[in-house]
Amino acid sequence: MPRLHVNVDHVATVREARRGQSPDPVEWARQAEAAGAHGITCHLRQDRRHIQDADVRRLRAQVRTLLNLETSLAGEMIELALESGADEICIVPENRQEVTTEGGLDVVAEEARLQEVLPRFAEKGMLVSLFVDPDPDAIRKASELRVDFIELHTGAYANARGGEREVELERLARSAREAHGLGLRVNAGHGLHYENVGPVAALPHIEELNIGHAIVSRAVFVGVEKALVEMLDRIGGAA
Repeated sequence: MPRLHVNVDHVATVREARRGQSPDPVEWARQAEAAGAHGITCHLRQDRRHIQDADVRRLRAQVRTLLNLETSLAGEMIELALESGADEICIVPENRQEVTTEGGLDVVAEEARLQEVLPRFAEKGMLVSLFVDPDPDAIRKASELRVDFIELHTGAYANARGGEREVELERLARSAREAHGLGLRVNAGHGLHYENVGPVAALPHIEELNIGHAIVSRAVFVGVEKALVEMLDRIGGAA
């Protein structure tokens, strides 16, 4: 059964709508851990649209499972990530105009910057994941760069309808097999929810699923604990 890492960004999105103190993503993360989350994920964006620098520090002080920090390759963000003390770093593309992350990192185009920053994370003992589309070139380049993980971008699968969904699921399965064969560990995430998570959770070699918006949305109606338990049941039932 893949581990469930819960992204708390959209708890902070609600808070930032009023620039107030609540709801607190750190307290929400603690409740998610108590309900069975295997890890907590957050994305510190350059525009600070949801998670703030202070949130990262507080999460690091209070998360007891595993803290995964998503970050872009922008210089300021890399420095903050290095100082964060996070257990895992996931390097993602970032467009200031996007509503959410729209695709995987162009690992081939970013090879030079990655070669510069990856040894710095290794020196800190931080595991590194690259958020990539299910694309053979990106996976092979990630292997050459000797990162610990890739995280497969599941957005195309989540957005597909009808027979196209099976096509996208097979792309994910093929990519997971290829990455595993190259010695990479494999995570997955983006757009996964209660109705579509099962087939991805059942894929061989997937170790972690990063899911946020669906769980936060469900928790509005049923509370954090029930929302977490329901998602864990869906994942466990598929494995």
